Amino acid sequence: MTPSTPERFGPYKVLSSLGAGGMGEVWKARDTRLDRIVAVKASKAAFDDRFEREARAVAALNHPNIVALYDVGRDGGVSYLVTELVEGESLRVLLERDHLPLRRALELAAQIADGLAAAHQIGIVHRDLKPENIMVTREGRAKILDFGLAKRAEPASADTQTNSGPLTNEGSVMGTVGYMSPEQARGRAADHRSDIFSFGAVLYEMLSGHRAFHADSAPETLTAILKEDPADLPLTIPIAVRNCVFHCLEKEPGNRFQSAKDLAFALQRHRRRLGQPQLFLLAVAHLCRHLRRRRLLHSLGLRPHRPLPHRTAPLPLLPRRPRRRGRPRLRPRWPLHCLLAHASCWPRPLPEIPQQPRARRTLA
Repeated sequence: MTPSTPERFGPYKVLSSLGAGGMGEVWKARDTRLDRIVAVKASKAAFDDRFEREARAVAALNHPNIVALYDVGRDGGVSYLVTELVEGESLRVLLERDHLPLRRALELAAQIADGLAAAHQIGIVHRDLKPENIMVTREGRAKILDFGLAKRAEPASADTQTNSGPLTNEGSVMGTVGYMSPEQARGRAADHRSDIFSFGAVLYEMLSGHRAFHADSAPETLTAILKEDPADLPLTIPIAVRNCVFHCLEKEPGNRFQSAKDLAFALQRHRRRLGQPQLFLLAVAHLCRHLRRRRLLHSLGLRPHRPLPHRTAPLPLLPRRPRRRGRPRLRPRWPLHCLLAHASCWPRPLPEIPQQPRARRTLA
């Protein structure tokens, strides 16, 4: 350890550094009382209020897709909180290393949406959702980290229509450029729909491999968030998934998903539909449409203008369906099994039947 590395925080012995952020540093430590490995996040003095807010926000949450809080404390004038140590990689590392398959991306996105829904249910808005704040464990589970900018508001009950107040101060811009919502970029009050916009930006990057809003400078990126739409996703992405992503990235909060729970349900449904043979179903539907509008003789490669053998029994006709208004009247079709039976003897010439001479009448 370097000279600047603390030896311990209370009963937690520091082992190594995990990283540093704007509000503090994160250390890998051992709990000497329970003999387990944990993550200790130490706060800078200027961010003690935000640090306390993060501790209260995480302590109120108990969800498998949100990091668990174990303890809080203060040692030598430094505030710290102890959370579970997530063994794995951040979503940013996964995106920079390789492109995520569609099924895997939807699976992780549904887990992230489940975690957001649990936070929104008790009135907590993350306000800084980005790939760096999402960890993926070795078992493949996504966990949301860093609730330093989170703020809690009492959820409005169904009986009353009273407003619990804004979650952000007017004029203050909080969040990460490139992932903040338009209302955050304008410094306006942000609610749970702001997290849905940030989630849409993260999901867009997971599916396309590049950011939804990215420019040469931070002001240009904020302008793109306020006024521009992201580029279209690749054509390999199903249209339903693309619509889901752009529904999250609507500029107006009222036009987005109004609930992270509904968003998670939609993503899970789209993921289940990936296993269905969609191309085969489309081909069958197209063939059925073709058979309805064209003669079956032409569909089987036969010549419609050639008459059927007159020595065979007449083919039965299908019962006519009632004519629908606005549709042209269709001619009756031959049943498929009758056409196949006649097609087997189609190339053979008809046998010639000798004609008997007519008897001549004799006049008496």
